Amino acid sequence: MSAVKIKAKRLNRRKMNIRHRIFGTSERLRMTVSKSSSHIYVQIINDTDGVTLASASTLDKEIKTMITPEMSKMDLSKLVGKVIAERAVKNNIKKIAFDRNGNIYHGRVKALADSAREAGLEF
Repeated sequence: MSAVKIKAKRLNRRKMNIRHRIFGTSERLRMTVSKSSSHIYVQIINDTDGVTLASASTLDKEIKTMITPEMSKMDLSKLVGKVIAERAVKNNIKKIAFDRNGNIYHGRVKALADSAREAGLEF
């Protein structure tokens, strides 16, 4: 098996372990983070109804207007975390369960989470 397939298999295993423990209810919604090499995506999901209540990514029109060429990926993650927290607070969402989606809680994922906490989310 190639190294890429092994890495993908490990990521999927971590993702499933996390997903079995975290479930978004109406009292405590699930915030999931996905990332690629150039973009970061976040959603707030109610798993009981199967509905996404808020989302943000570096591809959103609102966020694209705030991005400058000097911004690093960490700065983009902080910006997305701040925007998702503002959108959640606007929809009366305060408490969430953080789903890192198999990613290590380090770097861009941690920056997004810290920024969301500073903007008013509790997790």
